[in-house]
Amino acid sequence: MKPLCLVLPLCLVLIVSAGLAQGQKAERSPFTGRWDLTITTPNDTYPSWMEFQDKGGAPEVRVVGRVASVHPAKDVKVEGSRLTFATSEWLDGQKPVAWEFTVENGKLTGVQKRPDIQGAITGVHAPPLKHKPPPEWASPETIFNGKDLAGWKPDDASKNNWKAIGGELVNQAAGANILTTRSFDDFKLHIEYNCPDKGNSGVYLRGRYEIQVEYESAGTEDGFHGMGSIYGFLAPKADLPRKPGEWESFDVTLVGRTVTVVRNGVTTIQHQEIPGITGGALNSREGASGPLLIQGDHTGGMKYRKITIAVPKK
Repeated sequence: MKPLCLVLPLCLVLIVSAGLAQGQKAERSPFTGRWDLTITTPNDTYPSWMEFQDKGGAPEVRVVGRVASVHPAKDVKVEGSRLTFATSEWLDGQKPVAWEFTVENGKLTGVQKRPDIQGAITGVHAPPLKHKPPPEWASPETIFNGKDLAGWKPDDASKNNWKAIGGELVNQAAGANILTTRSFDDFKLHIEYNCPDKGNSGVYLRGRYEIQVEYESAGTEDGFHGMGSIYGFLAPKADLPRKPGEWESFDVTLVGRTVTVVRNGVTTIQHQEIPGITGGALNSREGASGPLLIQGDHTGGMKYRKITIAVPKK
């Protein structure tokens, strides 16, 4: 048996440590974590995303707004169950955006204020999506037949410039995006693309996570926004040569929110977590399946072909 004089101090240390741990847990902000947001204005309803962290007592927030990529907020203030911060966003010019939230029972409500419009915000915790890789994948299915747009639909039929030409899915001019009529959960995707010089497009996994396809002027985009990135979140680990006007390929495995991207046979993103939706996502319902969406609203001249998807074998 240990001397009592040694046991008591040790017990006191354990009790104090436990008390501190409980205090720290109690002080955890109710805003901590990632949130899938929906913003409703008089004219529109669109998705958004937020991550809140408390770093050494200083709150930090990063946001995905209506467009563009994830970016930090400024003037972050927390007062109990109330959170406010400010950002800016390019919408026909740079516009300041004010955000106000309250949290109750694990759900957010709030208001987004811009000079031109105000929107009501609702939010829920983003799901972890920690799916286990399937034991086996089914054989790849062709989801573009090369002859017509069967299995695909534009998001705005009045602006559609997508056509099937000679086995290729071609966007003749900037206009509508195009997406599959089917939805997918976990999958392995093969897609070949031909991006012209100054071209800008993207492939949205489940309609929410954009793999950037672009050949803007050299040096215009950083690694987090250039070819093959998960826009704003994940940069490719390999810098491959630019090939505007040539056929290239992506092989993408998405399981939950974990992604691997192989570009032109080179693994550029390996087993990385996608934190949240990217700008231009269809919605913020991350726990649901979703379509493959190809961006067509930026530039014309984009071409895609040999699009196949393999899903987990049942």
